[in-house]
Amino acid sequence: MKRFVDRTIVITGASAGIGAAVARRFAAEGGRVVLAARGRAALDRLVGEIEEAGGVALAVPTDVSDLRAAQGLLDQAAQAFGGIDVLVNNAGAQARGPVEHYSADELARVVTINLTAPIVLSRLALPYLRRSSAPAIVNVASLAGRVPLAHEAVYSATKFGLRTFSFALAEELAGTGIKVAVVSPGPVDTGFLMDELDSVPDVVLSQPLSTADEVAAMVVDSAVDGRRERMISRMGGYLTTMGYLFPSVLRALVPVMERRGRRAKERYRAR
Repeated sequence: MKRFVDRTIVITGASAGIGAAVARRFAAEGGRVVLAARGRAALDRLVGEIEEAGGVALAVPTDVSDLRAAQGLLDQAAQAFGGIDVLVNNAGAQARGPVEHYSADELARVVTINLTAPIVLSRLALPYLRRSSAPAIVNVASLAGRVPLAHEAVYSATKFGLRTFSFALAEELAGTGIKVAVVSPGPVDTGFLMDELDSVPDVVLSQPLSTADEVAAMVVDSAVDGRRERMISRMGGYLTTMGYLFPSVLRALVPVMERRGRRAKERYRAR
């Protein structure tokens, strides 16, 4: 039974990876998907794929780091389909390596894309969501937001902030019918990770890779039931929970995890 018939879903970072998988999932569930990312060509290809499969999709090229474009994205979605039912904040950026290797502007851009934009889009979406019969916001965070991760310090900080914002907003909106959920994946087998394999900290790759479609399934389920947080992999969720409860224990495990991650990295290079 399709769960999103006649509902409109806005997805940022939708041109590839997790965002594209989320779009395919919602479209297969009967949803009308509005795809936002910077690249028009990739969005148009995905629209064509979804329409060929019988779905409904609209491409709205958007740079979420331009906060003035946020309102335009939502307005176009509402004008095209009569409203907005679900917002998925998925767009993300990285700055792997020591913080001092990046300029202030580069670091600020990561913060804007990963944290400021989802906050702003969530705020701007609320008037539309209040008119929906089944409204939801789903934010894609990361297990890196549950424990500090060296050489991904800004990414960790933004995902920690996005996770906390999601929980706080859910409390603010309790009783309104608007669900707010967060999905926190570990390493995912997409270009976001694999295209920069050499710069990925070894400890990250100590955990099994998830697929974009596995994460997308969690996003769709979260839009249905509003569960506050879903994590993948399960082992990564356990480890990060232990890490913030008992940081000294996690620090003791890091050398073992790094060795395991280095072996995994060699396998992925060979692949």
